Amino acid sequence: MSLKRFLLVRFGRLVTYPVRRTLRQFEAACQHPEAVQTALLQHILRKQADTGFGRDHHFRDIRTVADYRRHVPVAPYEAVAPYIERVANGDTNALLADRRVRLFALTSGTTASRKLIPVTDDYLAAYKRGWNMWGVKMYRDHRGRKIALRPIVQLGGDPEEYQTPAGIPCGNLSGYTAMVQRRLIRRMYAVPYETGKIKDARSRYYVALRFSVGRNVSQFLAANPSTLVQLARTLDAEKESLIRDLAGGTLRADLDIPGDLRAALARRLRRDPARARELAALAEKHGRLYPMDVWPTEGTIINTWTGGSMGPYLRQLPRYYGDPPVRDLGLLASEGRMTIPFANGTASGVLDIWSHYFEFIPEGEIDSPQPTVLGAHELIEGRSYYILPTTLYGLYRYHISDLVRVTGFYGRTPEVEFLGKGHRFANLTGEKLSEYHVTRAADAAAARSGQPLTAYTVVPVWDDARPYYAVFVEEPDAADEARLRRFLGELDRALGEENVEYAAKREGGRLGPVRAAVIPAGAWAAWDRARLASTGGSPEQYKHPCLVGDLSFRDTMTVLREVG
Repeated sequence: MSLKRFLLVRFGRLVTYPVRRTLRQFEAACQHPEAVQTALLQHILRKQADTGFGRDHHFRDIRTVADYRRHVPVAPYEAVAPYIERVANGDTNALLADRRVRLFALTSGTTASRKLIPVTDDYLAAYKRGWNMWGVKMYRDHRGRKIALRPIVQLGGDPEEYQTPAGIPCGNLSGYTAMVQRRLIRRMYAVPYETGKIKDARSRYYVALRFSVGRNVSQFLAANPSTLVQLARTLDAEKESLIRDLAGGTLRADLDIPGDLRAALARRLRRDPARARELAALAEKHGRLYPMDVWPTEGTIINTWTGGSMGPYLRQLPRYYGDPPVRDLGLLASEGRMTIPFANGTASGVLDIWSHYFEFIPEGEIDSPQPTVLGAHELIEGRSYYILPTTLYGLYRYHISDLVRVTGFYGRTPEVEFLGKGHRFANLTGEKLSEYHVTRAADAAAARSGQPLTAYTVVPVWDDARPYYAVFVEEPDAADEARLRRFLGELDRALGEENVEYAAKREGGRLGPVRAAVIPAGAWAAWDRARLASTGGSPEQYKHPCLVGDLSFRDTMTVLREVG
């Protein structure tokens, strides 16, 4: 080991010591989830008792978990929205004991118009603690790859899209945290946080690459793996321009970047002719320029979501990045961090029992007027539940619509994986098909048949003779019709394996076999852009739906042909 590397390692151990101690304490706490969660709930209620929400819901009279459930109903965002609106207009005490709201984090807009989530000092403390524990464990598990203290490629969003009447900024949380990082930590990130302010997607990806290709990158971090796929495609498509800009210390003039932002970015650019020559040689040798060519796989790691509907994008990553380890970021949203993954290759993570109080409703009871409600210590491995967080920043028994499954336990604390948004389901004949069923079945069917699935969505189609489900795939993925037909047969069988009611309806003839609806190349990208434009969401957090339950959906798409 060189002296420089030795000193960096010693420095890293020194600065991470407090986090390693915190991680040990968290691991000990995971042996006692009921006690930890009950104490946290009491702390939240005491702190927020004199807020408008606390008074309206009699927080001072609550002594037990049963009291809490009697006084505060399970509710979606709309129940707390009037209080948040008052905060946005300057009446902070309507919802929060904290007098300062640093930011309203905007939700992704995947399923509805964007919501405002108050970001307070309590929020940031929990957020930072969860990330630190996740990070230290991730670094420990990959010592041999020597990724510590090497640059990270992360794309965030705009930390200040607009302000509320009270002057509170509203924007992307990852962009905000990047902006307020200490200067020493910020240097570890290759992409300037200002990049999130670039609205044009092509320009944003280009700028991210311009600042990254000259550095010895160790990690790629993005909430959505589709971001990493697009980053890789942009690298190859723009390789000549990137190499020229790297050699000359420039930023191409035709990018759609506001003048003041361009000037700020230009001040950070550096010339690196030697690295440019190296990249040019790699591009000539391989006839392309992918991330695995620029940054060797044996020294990198990918950090991204792996659960829910991420499968089609995850399958594309090896083509561009090789086969580095993949570590899930956890069940993480603008509403807060719910889980902390401690292993590679799984979407499962331990509940962050220090940050939020969690309740759970069994999957089959979510529409019941009086569902069973369970604490974290009462969950059963293998079962699926809707998760309901209560936070220190104004969300109470919050029905976020996230469906999770218990995969095991860390100590006595459940480890859970995200399955999907629970409102995504279809029900033609009583089969109650969920997005989770669809993604599991599609992954299995694609593996069995060798069918490529760049992007897809399964949709119910009404037919007077016999209704059926159609999987919408783009023309390039349907080029081999014989293989596509094999895939459809495997998908039909796999849906029955995942959902016994689907199998019963197929066997009884009430449902027809799955068909493929072939749509033009690029149709899904255009559809996703239009959906994001209608909700005002964040491209980095957006999740393409793998199941749409709307019976009129087929009429909105250009279908070139059906295969079935």
